[in-house]
Amino acid sequence: MGGDIVLWMLGLLILLILLGTHIGVALAVCSGLGVFLMLGSFEAAISILGNTAYEAVRKDVFVVIPLFVLMGDFISRSGAAGDLYRICDRTLKRLPGRLAIATIAGNTVFAAVTGVSIAAAAAFSRIAYPEMKRAGYKRTFALGAVAGSACLGMLIPPSVLLIVWAILTELSVGALFIAGIIPGVILALMFAAYVIISVAHKPEIAPSFKAELVPLTRAEIRSELIGGLGILGLIMLVIGGIWQGFFTPTEAAGFGAIGAFIIGLIKGMRGAEILDAIYQAGRTTAPIMFLLITAQMYSRLLAIGGAVPFIQGLFFNLGAEPWMIIALMMVIWIILGMLVDSVSIILLTVPIFAPIAAVLGIDQVAFAIFGILVIEAGLLTPPFGLLVYTVKGAVPDPSVTLGEIFIGSTPYFVLILLAALIVLFIPSLATWLPSIMF
Repeated sequence: MGGDIVLWMLGLLILLILLGTHIGVALAVCSGLGVFLMLGSFEAAISILGNTAYEAVRKDVFVVIPLFVLMGDFISRSGAAGDLYRICDRTLKRLPGRLAIATIAGNTVFAAVTGVSIAAAAAFSRIAYPEMKRAGYKRTFALGAVAGSACLGMLIPPSVLLIVWAILTELSVGALFIAGIIPGVILALMFAAYVIISVAHKPEIAPSFKAELVPLTRAEIRSELIGGLGILGLIMLVIGGIWQGFFTPTEAAGFGAIGAFIIGLIKGMRGAEILDAIYQAGRTTAPIMFLLITAQMYSRLLAIGGAVPFIQGLFFNLGAEPWMIIALMMVIWIILGMLVDSVSIILLTVPIFAPIAAVLGIDQVAFAIFGILVIEAGLLTPPFGLLVYTVKGAVPDPSVTLGEIFIGSTPYFVLILLAALIVLFIPSLATWLPSIMF
């Protein structure tokens, strides 16, 4: 009976989302109604879900999200992203399509201090796109490089999606952080290889461009060194601290936020900008926290109703091969990526998919990285395509259309899915570093 009720509640949940109900509200309503129908007592349902919410917010791992988001906001507003891009540009000047590759390289490094792709997409839309446009790059190619490479922010640690996944599955946040490093670097190299091959095949999409060698002033050199080296220092502090066991992820997030604040002060951030960064971090974090609380209620509904064994039985009774089940998961993730944001996708599916993957014998850490990559591709999937809309809103060119960004980012969408399959078939890419550290 419990499994049937859960399936009805899942159907209601999907209906509410399609009707435009906020995902957090839909989760709370379905969880409350489902537990009530199972227990037959309104008071018992309220008590169970209330305790679930209370226990959720007491977890210290929840502190990691606002601190890492705040660290990224400080860095974004300090101008360090621009410094990083210019350093990458000069370093990679001999490569074809160097401005696009500098965008990818900058996003790879910038991802290690932001935790969210939105910040990277907004920053590099304003920094990198004008440079590529001035150099005569084809618009769809330039826009694709900005939107596609911004996805790295959801894989390379610290990543909000990895934190959310760890909370739901009770995996180690630190282990997932470290697990994302090698796949993240591989994906960045795949992006760069795509740019080089594309430009070699069609040089007109990224004309050879030699910038005028204007000597940098001492102030400009100082600014770039502070920004570029500051970001590298933060990466060493946060990721290196977790790697060496000096910090827990929560402590690393706190030190990272302090370090980003100091960089911001040195770069000239003052009262109004600091407050704006704090407010923005709050605006970014609050909806995520609300979703996590309601997701814990949803998980409790699944547990009380025995949903996971029930759904597992449905899958395995069909006689489907393991690869078919994984393929179905990918299709569901991609379809959901057309409709809702990445955090919501994780909250809706991971409590069901992760146990099924465990039964199939897939390593949970590798499955997490595989899942993040597929869900990450949803950031580029029409009609929702959160990163596409972010680039459209941030790029300083009103003539840019959503269609151009979607077209330009399609190769990156394909490469992300390819990287996901590589991790699935070679799980050691994700599990090797955590295995020697944890």
